[in-house]
Amino acid sequence: MLSRALALTFLGFSLASLQAAEPEVRIEKNIPYLPADRKEKADLYLPPTNEQKHPGVVIIHGGGWTSGIKDAAREINIGTTLASHGYVCMSIDYLLHDSKSEQPCWPQNLHDCKTAVRWLRANAERLHLDPDHIGVIGGSAGGHLASMVGVTQAKDGLDPAGPYGEFSCAVNCVVDMYGPVDVAAWKDVSALRTTRAANPALYKQFTVSTYLDKNDPPFLILHGTADKTVDVSQSVAFDKVLTEHGIEHHLEIIPDAPHTFHLQPKQKDLRPLVLAFFDKHLKPAAK
Repeated sequence: MLSRALALTFLGFSLASLQAAEPEVRIEKNIPYLPADRKEKADLYLPPTNEQKHPGVVIIHGGGWTSGIKDAAREINIGTTLASHGYVCMSIDYLLHDSKSEQPCWPQNLHDCKTAVRWLRANAERLHLDPDHIGVIGGSAGGHLASMVGVTQAKDGLDPAGPYGEFSCAVNCVVDMYGPVDVAAWKDVSALRTTRAANPALYKQFTVSTYLDKNDPPFLILHGTADKTVDVSQSVAFDKVLTEHGIEHHLEIIPDAPHTFHLQPKQKDLRPLVLAFFDKHLKPAAK
């Protein structure tokens, strides 16, 4: 079981070593990764040294697909934690729903997330990145988009034509932090500009489980029992459907944790678990 493997693996992480490693991360702010007419940018969190190729992780913020920023506290916590342990991290802004604009945010928001994966591969040499080992992590709406990056393929019609269309937007693993993955069974979403009753096909397209198959990458799911925004039942149901499809995964339920926490909520330090998961799937030498 993945849960047993992770439990055994993160025994090697001490809190002292985690805390000692944090300070030396290099940060590059407001990197353009989308076409020149787009305002959304990315922040890079880079390991202290470039002595070897590093795996990459795209970080996707939450905010109900209508708000949120790439350098909020959660995203900084994730970026600095992972970069200090040898990951090239890219925290992105992406197209948000704007009620004053006629442009829908879906599926452009997913296209932006997939473009970030391609951008990492296109810039692998400069970043000392291993383009064959890239993961994705996101919280809340970012957890939904991270999951969609993991499970959708070109055949689903949700890969962007460009930019960087010569590069793959596939990822090796996904960390979903309390994301509303089954939107079709959740509630009406303002970002979709319609209701479930009026357009069930759109809600199905926006739902992660629509695309699942046995070849999907491994998942780590994190969710708190005190979540009042996305009920923990979303992740419990996701755990069940992943099992039914034979997809490797682990569900970590954090008692009393609310909606929107980073890797160090007061209820439990999640850094050992998340680092063990990424190391298992993105660092071949560590297997």
